[in-house]
Amino acid sequence: MRIVVAPDSFKGSVSALGVAAAMERGVLKIFPKALVRKIPIADGGEGTVEALVSATGGQMKEAPVSGPLGEARLARWGVLGDGTTAVIEMAEASGLTLVAAGQRDPRITCTYGTGELIRAALDAGLRRIIVGIGGSATNDGGSGMARALGVRFLAADGTELPPGGGALAGLSHIDISGLDPRLKEAEITVACDVDNPLCGARGASAVFGPQKGATPEMVQQLDAALSRFAGCARAATERDVADMAGAGAAGGLGAGLMFFTPAVLKPGVDIVLDAVNFAEIVKGAAFVITGEGQTDYQTAFGKAPVGVARVARQFSVPVFCISGGLGEGADDVLAHGINATLSICQRPLSLAQCMQDAESLIEEAAARLCRILKVRIEP
Repeated sequence: MRIVVAPDSFKGSVSALGVAAAMERGVLKIFPKALVRKIPIADGGEGTVEALVSATGGQMKEAPVSGPLGEARLARWGVLGDGTTAVIEMAEASGLTLVAAGQRDPRITCTYGTGELIRAALDAGLRRIIVGIGGSATNDGGSGMARALGVRFLAADGTELPPGGGALAGLSHIDISGLDPRLKEAEITVACDVDNPLCGARGASAVFGPQKGATPEMVQQLDAALSRFAGCARAATERDVADMAGAGAAGGLGAGLMFFTPAVLKPGVDIVLDAVNFAEIVKGAAFVITGEGQTDYQTAFGKAPVGVARVARQFSVPVFCISGGLGEGADDVLAHGINATLSICQRPLSLAQCMQDAESLIEEAAARLCRILKVRIEP
């Protein structure tokens, strides 16, 4: 019997790879002769590089980059098992978790390091690049990323603007003559799980700015700056992308990638599932176990478990979701190919205890699920 375990990470607690290993241990307690295929999944945010590299037998790399506030750091990226595809996470170079709570200011944080990761992939001779853009600390429209690839952002007097989204209020002209020519040969796929435009009430600044430290006054300033950026970028590139779905992702990095590179935005989980050839893996399996840290109404809008179920449903393979917690609207996923949901918490536990003991709780939950299924599989 072949069983597939394909979970996302339990954010802040266990990586997708760790979750998959815990699920496998639980399955084998009940079905010791089963062939368990572990496929860690991600949706473009934290863990995308690890999930893809692990699932494809690829290789992890490191590159020196500038962090969100210009600090030097090493960022991880990967090469997939095909040897021709790079995968990077903007959060590794420009992520919110890299900035202390007291220092978060989206007027000055910058995506330059993300551009350095793209450049590292190009330097390695790779022309197929997957970019996960979840978890940003930035609101600069991807201007920092573009700077790292040769674009210049100029004030009316011809001087270069300083980094950060706030400085874009003084933008007069964008010079793309120095843009890295290797990008013309590149195929860039962006893993994006939001559909927000660049500006306005649903734009990057209004929706995501506050969680990055923006006050209501800053939100207005940043939105106006991104609007100015969009106009100048449209004039420089002859591309009109500001109102496209996903342009506002990662503080406008979605727009920046579409303005200055040949990027195409796709749902993150679909990119991951395609990259690991999940359809072939799940075909003929007895069942699939997926999971995530919190299953609620948001899961139904394209998060990893629903993406897994969408593929499995094509082959009539049952899917069960094990989660750290079941929140409001968790049952919504039952209309999207998931047969049942299960929480790892079967007794009163604090959040801290659940996170600390997550791996053993996941293992117990997988075993508990398999005991129930065994009644049907082995009557």
